[in-house]
Amino acid sequence: MKVYKKETIQIVNASIEECWAFFSSPKNLQKITPEGMGFQITDYDNKPMYAGQIIQYKVSPLLGLKLSWMTVITVVEKNSHFIDEQRFGPYALWHHKHFFEATENGTKMTDLVHYALPLGFLGRIMNFLVVNNKLKEIFDYRCVKVDEIFNAK
Repeated sequence: MKVYKKETIQIVNASIEECWAFFSSPKNLQKITPEGMGFQITDYDNKPMYAGQIIQYKVSPLLGLKLSWMTVITVVEKNSHFIDEQRFGPYALWHHKHFFEATENGTKMTDLVHYALPLGFLGRIMNFLVVNNKLKEIFDYRCVKVDEIFNAK
């Protein structure tokens, strides 16, 4: 299985506490996800983030096809980092680390995703043709939205 890595870094004009409050709430995911993804949370316990928390979604990443996706929060270190991992969904592997670090200019946010696709050789072709570009588009959109929310103050 070929594992890919995608990393984004963004400086946010906000304190770690403000960033944590926003990004640790699954309710805010829809605000920073492209509308064309058809993203919606279908099951979530409405509690503050904790290790073991399960969140279920529907997404339509390609051609309007609705896919179910379940992630579990595996690690939470308040105001520092958290990790979500796919339990079932479109990827053979999805491991997403979110880091928050205070800087003199605000908070440095780093997203680090390791992912793999099913179907072996066909998955590698799909990553080359579609998935890698789609993930770049999603994270680029997320950067723009975070700028609008935090950096336009």
